[in-house]
Amino acid sequence: MEMDLIEVSPKADPPVVKIGDVGQHMYQVNKKEKKQRAHNKQTEVKTLRFGFRTDRHDLQRLMDRSKEFFAERHLVKFIVRLRGRELTNKSYAEEKLRSVVGGLQDVAEVEQEIKKQGNQFIVILRAKKK
Repeated sequence: MEMDLIEVSPKADPPVVKIGDVGQHMYQVNKKEKKQRAHNKQTEVKTLRFGFRTDRHDLQRLMDRSKEFFAERHLVKFIVRLRGRELTNKSYAEEKLRSVVGGLQDVAEVEQEIKKQGNQFIVILRAKKK
């Protein structure tokens, strides 16, 4: 009949086998694995940047956007960029970043502390475990 004996569950007692085409069986198994991988989404690091003079309302909009990312279980990296004369007032930029982190304290926790990287300050946050 040109059929194959396919071992479905070798660990069962007695082992489970079926009669069919090996090629068709492997196709179905690969299709099932591919569908499974499509549903397993990897977490990403989403970057949200703002400037030294960004106003309160714009920061609130960025915080709302980050909450959406946290709902999807992504990490969020906040960057404050300093340019020109802004570089002389680094403490203000760091305070601004701390206020954003403080505003998200109820939904997020710090993955990587605030640090200076060239002419910018960065912090990475992740969603709190429920």
